[in-house]
Formats: sequence, structure tokens, C-alpha cells
Amino acid sequence: MFFKQFYLESLGHASYFVGSEETGDAFVLDVRRDVDTYFQTAREQGMRIRYACDTHQHNDYLTGICELPERGDIELLSGARAELGYAVTPMDDGQRLEMGEVSIEFLHTPGHTPEHISLVLTDRSRGDEPAIFFSGGALLVGDLARPDLLGGSEEAKKSAEAFCQTLQSKVLTLPDFVEVYPTHVAGSLCGGNIGSRLSTTVGYERRMNQLLARLTDVDGFVGQCMDLTDLPSVPPYWPRMRKLNSEGPPPLGVLADPPPLGVDEVDRLRRDGVTVLDCRSPEAFTAHIPGALNVGVGTSFATWAGSVVPYDRPIVLVLEQPGDLWEVCWQLLRIGYELPVGWLSGGMFAWRTAGMPIDILPQWTVWELNEQIGKPNDLMVLDVRQPAEWSAGHIPQAVHITGAEIRRRADEIPKGRPVAVVCGSGFRSSVAASVLKRQGHKAVFNVLGGMTGWQAESLPVTP
Repeated sequence: MFFKQFYLESLGHASYFVGSEETGDAFVLDVRRDVDTYFQTAREQGMRIRYACDTHQHNDYLTGICELPERGDIELLSGARAELGYAVTPMDDGQRLEMGEVSIEFLHTPGHTPEHISLVLTDRSRGDEPAIFFSGGALLVGDLARPDLLGGSEEAKKSAEAFCQTLQSKVLTLPDFVEVYPTHVAGSLCGGNIGSRLSTTVGYERRMNQLLARLTDVDGFVGQCMDLTDLPSVPPYWPRMRKLNSEGPPPLGVLADPPPLGVDEVDRLRRDGVTVLDCRSPEAFTAHIPGALNVGVGTSFATWAGSVVPYDRPIVLVLEQPGDLWEVCWQLLRIGYELPVGWLSGGMFAWRTAGMPIDILPQWTVWELNEQIGKPNDLMVLDVRQPAEWSAGHIPQAVHITGAEIRRRADEIPKGRPVAVVCGSGFRSSVAASVLKRQGHKAVFNVLGGMTGWQAESLPVTP
């Protein structure tokens, strides 16, 4: 048997390729949208992708499963309870897919979502015991996937109760030696405390996962699952992802290269309402095109772009360097955006030297912020970190609005009041500050170093 895991750090997402060395057939699980990587692996191994499946209809990214039949004779599989707008072969609880020495059993494992499935793989070239549990969100490294994504508290309670049954009757009946490969891994917001490793074992989680310790007490387990206080805020684009994944995302087809655009054309586009997305670092964003949003290229790009960039308007990019173009494009495509209409040729150097208007986002050190807090200037300190980070300690008198909520709640911040935006390091705060600037706030300051720098300097913190 051949096995490979693919990890997207930007989405905390893992997908999988399993191939039979006897038949040359291969299976892909929880497919990301840029599917070339799977076909490259198939070519390298002399295998042919014959089957593909998603464990559930994801909220956090757009599936690439509908790309596959365009590329070959590939059968799409799903759990029997999935309601999908594209052709699939439903697999009932306990049904198996056979590929030579590889046998894959499909299990209905509701909890994270109602239609959720997990897969148990047996490699008969090694023996008849199960070897791998593809858990999706049914079991994570040190965590469980959240049950609160599809409705209010009553729906979350039903999901938590189903989760308890799933774990007791299916997941924890597997032998301790079975390896666990989840879909949601480090970096995903589908859990509150996912470990940094990309796999685990049933036995290790049985012994060390604190959420499993309450399973004998159903009410206690449900209550623990229902305690959403410190879970990450749900990014606003997630409900749109699940809807598109259920309907079936349209195939991408041949992707055109977004063209370089001159200064005058970018200026015309921004005046016509096109979103200018500046993908440079917070430090570089100090001087930027008026009205631009800042999401720096990096491991968190997709999450924060999806949180603040309107999805119903064209996008033009400002890049640190042209080589960043397709990294940005794929991160946008993976969360359901169209390709950008183009990018600023020559970058901000070209914009500046053409004498075009420039807006400024001042950057403060933590010491500068501390000095300003003590002055009678009506300064608001806005903390945009996740709830668990806020609970662990924050600047006294700070106001908390998570970055995921900043577009929706920006009107709660008085436009006449100066605002210093703080996160963990200065990245998310620059994203949020650019939203405020775009919405008409004049006196906005980004705090470089954020709470990490604040605490390193032993400045005052309140729980």
C-alpha cells in the first residue's frame, strides 16, 4: 500500500492519497481545490486515481472533489446521509471499498456535522487488523472538532449528544495501535486546542485527550462540548463554504494568469469599487493605497482574507514581489473567491513614484502604546485576538472584538475616537486596522509586537 498526507498550513487542512500496489488504483480523501498535486503523486507512483470522497461538507475551505471527474474516470463517493448537488455513490455505514490489498470501511460518525463519516483502512498486505483511522473531525490531535457550526444552541446540543455516541460506539472501539489521521489539523479553527502533530493514535488519545475523559458522563461531555467560550470565532465566510460544498463548486477549468496592471488602471479600478488587497507585511502597509485592505501573505492569509475581503467584488492585488502571485491566487481560490483581475505592476514603488495618493497607517511599539494610554486623548485600545487569548490576559480597559467580527461590528467603534489595534504580534491587528481605515476611521494605529511584545516587556495585564 502507498499512503501520503498533504498538509495545508494556511487552512489547517490535511488530505490523503491511498493507493493499492496490487491494482494501481488510488483513492483521494478530503480533496483540496488545487488537485494537480494528487495527479502528480499518482504519476510518480504509477497509479491511477479511481475514487474520491469528502468526510463531510466542510465549512473552512472549498472542496476540489468536483474537479476530479473532469480529469479522468473517477467515481465520487459520499456518506449515505450527505445531501449533495452533484453525482456521487452513497456509502452506507459499514460498507467497504476494496482496492486490492486495501480495504476501506465507511462509518457514519455524526457530531461535528450530521452527515459526517470516518474511514477505517486495513492493509491486508500487512494483516487483517485495521491500520489507519481517517477521522475527519471525529477525533483530532488532542481535541475534537466543534459541534456548533450549523445552528444555534439546540442544534449544537444535539450534535454534542451524537458526538458522544459516535465516540463510544465507533471511534473508541478501535484498537489502541490504530493511527489517526484527521482532516482538521494544526491551524484549523474547527477545534479550540488542536495539537501541533499531524497524526496520533487511538490509544494515545484515549489516554491523553482531556475531552474524552468525560465520556462516561454524557451530560458532562455535552456540557463541555457546549462550552464555546474559548473556541475561535467563526470566520464569516464559513457558511458560504458549506453551501457551495453541498451544491458542488463549479470546476475551475483553465486558469488565466492575472495580468500586471499599470498605476492608472489600478487607480481607475479602485475608484470603480474594486477591492484593493494589499498582501504585504504590516510594516510595509504603513504607506498604502487609500481604501486598501491588508492581509499579508503567510500561513493565516486565507482565514483573514476570507474574514474581511468582500466576495462579491473583483479584487486587484498589491504584492511584495511578483513571485507571490499564485500563492495568493490559490489561497483565494481555496476559499471560494474568483481570480483577481490583476496586480499592480511595479508594486508600491510604481504607485509612489507616479505621484498617486497614499494613506498612512501609523505603527506603534508597545512602549509607545503604553505612553499614549496614560494621556488624556480618549484612546480606545481594540483587541482583535481570539476569545481564549483574551481570557488569558489583556491590556486593562481594552475593548474586545475578534478579527472575524470586525467587518460586522466596525460601527460600534466611534469614528471620532483614536483607536490602537492589538493582536498577538501585529498581523491580525493590521488586517483589522485596514478595515477601520477603509470604513472611514481616521486616527487608527497598529501595534507591532502586539500582546506578545507587551507581555515580554512586563507591561500591565488584566485577566
